Amino acid sequence: MEEKKFDFNTIIGFGLIFIIILWMMYNGQKTSQNEQLEKARITKDSIQKAKQTAPKNEVVIASDSTVTDSAKIKQLQGTLGSFAYSSTLPSAKENFTTLENEFVRLKIANKGGYVVEAILKKFEKFKKNSGQLVELIKDNNASFNLQLQTKDNRVLNTKDLFFEPTLTKIGENQILSMKLKAGVNEYLEYKYVLAPNKYLVDFDIQTRGLNTILDTSKPIDLQWGLKSYRNERSISYENRYVEIYFEYEDGKIDYVAQGNDKEENPEKATFIAYKQHFFTSILLTKTPFENAKLYSNDLVKDEKKDSIFTKQYKATMPLAFSNGELDYKMNWYYGPTDYNTLKNYDRNLEKIVPLGWGVFGWINKFIFIPLFGFLSSFMGLGIAIIIFTILIKIAMSPITFKSFLSQAKMKVLRPEITEIGEKFKKDPMKKQQETMKLYNKAGVNPMAGCIPALIQIPFMYASFQFFPSAFELRQKGFLWADDLSSFDEIFKLPIHIPLYGDHVSLFPILAAIAIFFYMKMTSGDQAMAQPQQDGMPDMAKIMKVMIYVSPVMMLIFFNSYGSGLSLYNFISNLITIGIMLVIKKYFINSEKIHAQIQENKSKPKTESKFQKKMREMMEQAEAQKQLKNKK
Repeated sequence: MEEKKFDFNTIIGFGLIFIIILWMMYNGQKTSQNEQLEKARITKDSIQKAKQTAPKNEVVIASDSTVTDSAKIKQLQGTLGSFAYSSTLPSAKENFTTLENEFVRLKIANKGGYVVEAILKKFEKFKKNSGQLVELIKDNNASFNLQLQTKDNRVLNTKDLFFEPTLTKIGENQILSMKLKAGVNEYLEYKYVLAPNKYLVDFDIQTRGLNTILDTSKPIDLQWGLKSYRNERSISYENRYVEIYFEYEDGKIDYVAQGNDKEENPEKATFIAYKQHFFTSILLTKTPFENAKLYSNDLVKDEKKDSIFTKQYKATMPLAFSNGELDYKMNWYYGPTDYNTLKNYDRNLEKIVPLGWGVFGWINKFIFIPLFGFLSSFMGLGIAIIIFTILIKIAMSPITFKSFLSQAKMKVLRPEITEIGEKFKKDPMKKQQETMKLYNKAGVNPMAGCIPALIQIPFMYASFQFFPSAFELRQKGFLWADDLSSFDEIFKLPIHIPLYGDHVSLFPILAAIAIFFYMKMTSGDQAMAQPQQDGMPDMAKIMKVMIYVSPVMMLIFFNSYGSGLSLYNFISNLITIGIMLVIKKYFINSEKIHAQIQENKSKPKTESKFQKKMREMMEQAEAQKQLKNKK
């Protein structure tokens, strides 16, 4: 066998092949590493770019654990039932939507779907230029809730559930739909519509597709609560005019009495007004509430401590289902308690302004409001009050003249009346008969002086209702008074005096001085005009006491009242004094009156039916007395 020899060429060839293989393996590994790094870089850039270009709502949905966490959804369904759906939506968070026009700014919360802030943009609280706008609702002082009864025996409160807001605009109207959803097409909706230049907001409550979820066999309770904020300088004065008003279906207006824990249960109410002194929150409905439970509680126990809230209001009203659904057309009013503003809405809202009942309300409605509105339209409010008072007193001057003339006639007859009294001192019945005969012969009616005074009383009482309710006086100044709807403080007292207060107001002092001089000038004539009757109190002594009591009462009770009313009373008494002096000097002559009375005595007189009846009654009483004495 041939022995093979070692071939150097073969060895060199194998060496080269080995080197080539090693080089290829090394380069292949390096290329693989570079490719992996490049792929990793491309992947990272792609992810970063995707994050930057991804829509925000997609990110929110991706991060919403309630969508993918079936356990959590089941847990929500255990407490909320079908309404767990509303808690899985992106709107299920503490957020707000704002509706705003020239007059109001309303903030509506996703949670509960109701108004959590109501600001009046045209008015400031406490005083002019305070920089603080009037806020009817803020910081959870209000609540609005529907208590839902479900068919699976759950009781849910809408104030605790999340609504989905949708804000649109049609023309100048802002429309906000707040939906509490049980599914895509099953929901409870609150619909708000705010138009320009209005305080009245359309508010609808309706359901869609919930007849299989809610127990529609009985009404849903609507619960509305409010703690009314103080907005004026004097919380005690403001609190006198803070109360709940409501309207019956027939248009009659009523209210809940003031005080602690007061309640009313009206039926067929068409609106409920949480009235403050100069501002009001009102819920109106076109479908009357079958019944309502209204509650009011006074929160001002101590003016020094209780300086934030005035009243606590609560109302519960049932909302009835119709064909398995709710459908109520309502309105919210957040605005001033101004008679003309409220009247412009033609919904009877102006009746919540307390103008007085019966004839007092008529005087305010048909005389005071139109006249004062006309005057204040082209002059300052203080001057308007003065001119207004002058016109009222001039219009009443014929009645004042008749009253003074009657007093003058009675004064002339007083000596003869006194003579009759002495002559028949022991026979009161005979004295009364003779006195009546004297009045008849002289042509004098003893009631003539009282009737004019009685006619003036309604106007005086109407003014006590009108001025505290006159919204136009709010924060309007005159002379030293910077607010005619509040007290005109000229000096701050270091202590609080019971009934009087902790300040001194000037207009009540001027009104007290005027009424003192008026009563001083008239008390003598009144005492002379009305001789004392047996068994009756001495009017002269009473008038002497009233001369001092009336001014003191004016000082005490008017010190914290609106200065507009005190200004009116001051000017009114001043004008009355002037009219009285003019009448006495130029129109009433005692000698002529005496001559006229004597002439009347000589003329034959015919008895009126009233006088005849009175004479017959006296004669019968006298006859019975004589018969009794004989027995």
